[in-house]
Amino acid sequence: MITWLREWLLDFLDKVDWPLLLALCAVMAASLIVQHSAGGGDSHVVIAQAARFVAGLGVMVLLSRVSPARLRNWTPLAFALTLALMPIVFAVGSGRSARLWINLGFFYLQPGELLKLTVPMMVAWYLHRSVLPPNWRTLAVCALIIGVPVALIIKQPDLGTGMLVAASGAFTVFLAGLAWWRIGLFAGAGIGALPVAWMFLMPYQKDRILTFINPESDPLGTGWNIIQSKIAIGSGGWFGKGWGQGSQAHLDFLPEHTTDFAFSVLSEEWGWVGVSVLFALYLFIVGRSLWIAANARDGYSRLLAGALAMTFSVYVLVNGAMIAGLLPVVGVPMPLLSYGGTSAVSLLAGFGIVMSVRAHRKFMS
Repeated sequence: MITWLREWLLDFLDKVDWPLLLALCAVMAASLIVQHSAGGGDSHVVIAQAARFVAGLGVMVLLSRVSPARLRNWTPLAFALTLALMPIVFAVGSGRSARLWINLGFFYLQPGELLKLTVPMMVAWYLHRSVLPPNWRTLAVCALIIGVPVALIIKQPDLGTGMLVAASGAFTVFLAGLAWWRIGLFAGAGIGALPVAWMFLMPYQKDRILTFINPESDPLGTGWNIIQSKIAIGSGGWFGKGWGQGSQAHLDFLPEHTTDFAFSVLSEEWGWVGVSVLFALYLFIVGRSLWIAANARDGYSRLLAGALAMTFSVYVLVNGAMIAGLLPVVGVPMPLLSYGGTSAVSLLAGFGIVMSVRAHRKFMS
């Protein structure tokens, strides 16, 4: 028994990427500090967030021990299962303004979050079997793999998650060596399709975009969130007001202060110094993950690890721009800082895959 435990511990120490793990733990520690303040000292919020982190770390460790070759073999099944959950969400899902979660009794499962993992896995699986750089036929299949789940997520409606799932798949295709002229062509087509997309947006989604353009047009209504978030960020100054001293969250001026606007709470209470430290941790996490992807020994691992790292960076950029009024509010949380269950677990699971790529790179063909 002692010998088995020693061997397991040595294998665990070898499989986990410690620089990446320590940076992730630092962000999670910052989350617990922010959540304690944002939640008004409610220990339940902190305990629930910590429990989700523990569950996510467990999944991360397990996935770090699974070889990328085995993950590649399981990819079509994993993609099919997560896609099959979407009709269940439409049938029995719950949520305030959209059907997003499946109530499992002890946990609210959000299939859209799982698709942030399985969509790039499936695209990487398909591209791994194709001639690269991708031709038009390959791109058409990739568009189908990405488009079907994105359409189902937006139908819920959940525009923010749909954007991130689309980004995770698009980054996988980009890393496969997509020609720049094709990227420009797709970008031009996307911009040209904006007027058509506007017609299919829900009324509240249109309100968010109009509010983004001119939040002062309805300061007590649709513009309230952004205005209060800007006040929180600006009032933090260089060193912040101090932990638990932020007026915007504690006086209920700032909405969703434990979820979408948790970063606003950190900005107000810890100031520019706290924001800089958090961004430095995020930058290290993305850079370390991209380094692991660049040193992968097969195409599937390289595409998947790189796409997961770049999607994580989109989380940070979109939420940061959203709370600063540089983008419309689309419901994208700050990764591993905002309160959330499936999001935290899926993010840590993704980093478990990245660690697996590093741990098994010597044995891949």
